[in-house]
Formats: sequence, structure tokens, C-alpha cells
Amino acid sequence: MGRPFILVQLSDPHIGADWGVGDPVAGLAASVASVRELRPAPDAVLVSGDLVDHGSDAEYAEVASLLEELDAPVYPLPGNHDDRDALRRQFGIPGEAGGPVQYVVDLGPLRVLALDSTRPGADSGELDAGRLAWLEDALSADPHTPTVLAMHHPPLLTHAPALDALALAGDDRAALAEIVARHRSVALIVAGHVHRAIAGELAGRRVLSAPSTYVGFRLDLVGTELQSIPAPLGYVVHVLCDGELVSHVHALSASPCV
Repeated sequence: MGRPFILVQLSDPHIGADWGVGDPVAGLAASVASVRELRPAPDAVLVSGDLVDHGSDAEYAEVASLLEELDAPVYPLPGNHDDRDALRRQFGIPGEAGGPVQYVVDLGPLRVLALDSTRPGADSGELDAGRLAWLEDALSADPHTPTVLAMHHPPLLTHAPALDALALAGDDRAALAEIVARHRSVALIVAGHVHRAIAGELAGRRVLSAPSTYVGFRLDLVGTELQSIPAPLGYVVHVLCDGELVSHVHALSASPCV
């Protein structure tokens, strides 16, 4: 058995938020402390959106300070609470001002494609023609390396009305499925946004949303209002070993341990 390659996924820390439940700084700090105890240590860390709550430079600086404790490169992507340009400034991500924040990370045995699914000014998501074309080109550039497609809005229906009201547009989800179906290199699609670990499929590929490090959303398959709850909080550990990619959803306890 070869050495496993470890990609940790943190999501939705919402630094600067005050939703009346939990402490976003404490949640992210506890998650970072837990990740630091992983063995082997992670090779890279993905943050799948909503790093902050109001999009301010001060909030991003606090996120960056907390993430500096990780001995691994950090790759963020925007969520509906993020400011694209402030995110770029803090993490040195190239791109046009105001434009989608998306890029390719070649990590050796694994590629990560960060795809911007945000709709400026809205909680729901979108993938316009330009972003879909970018994705097609990025996948075509390397048809062989196992690839994790990362976005903020999970491209699936959860069948929870309050969550699906904030989802990726249906037509855009269908267009994404057509692209994914053409590219066998896509091993996994990951997202955040829904503050729950939810698994599904798109074009025959696994889709997994990560829990938030701040608050969870109560599972309600009938109601139309989101209900924030203090748990379950956690993150995901994606492990690539001998060509197989598996994902562990790791819940935080009061005293983080692994």
C-alpha cells in the first residue's frame, strides 16, 4: 500500500457571524487544532466557501491568521457570503476584479478544480456559460489525473425545502452534469453551503457536502425555514491511496481529537 494523499476540506466558518448559536472563531480554531492532530498530516486544505460572514478585509485577515496554524497549503473558494475581490487579496488568487474566483490546483496525484458557483447578491447559486466553458477546458487539459471538483453550492437536491430554496439553479445543475459525464477524471464533487454532511450523485459521480465549522442546520424535510443548531460541526478528510478516493466526515467533540 502506498502513502495516502490527504486533502482536508473545511467549510462555512462564517468568521464575523453572530447568528445567536455558537462562536465562529472558536469553531474554526477547534477544527484547525483537530486537523493538526491528523496522521499523516494533510497535504492540502480546501475551504469550500463562506469563509466570512460580511466580506470584510478584517474578517478575512482573521481567517488567514487561524489557518496559518495548518502546515499545509490552503485553497479557498467563494461562497454566497464572501466578497470575491477581498478573498483574492487575502489569499493571492489571480483573476479579474469582480469576476468568478476559479482556478486549478495540481497536487501531484490529485487535481482540485475550484469552481465559483456564487450568484452575486443572492444566496442561491448559478453556473453561467462562461464558468461552464472554463470547467470544460480545465477538465480537458488533463483527462487522466483523478480530480476533485470543488464548489460552494452542492449540485444536488436535498429534498429539504429550506435548503433547496438556496440551491444551484436546476438548469445549471443539468448543464454541469453533461460536462461531468464527459470527463471520467472527475472522481468526486465536493461542496459546502448546506451546513450538513449530505451525500448524493451527479452524472454517476459522488457528491458530498461538508458540515460547517460554525453551526449546523437542522434536518427538516417539511419546513421552509432554516433552523441553526450548535451541532454537528466538523470537516471532511479525503484520502487518495492506490488510486482509490474515500472521504471521512469527522465530527468535532468538545475536546477535539482524532
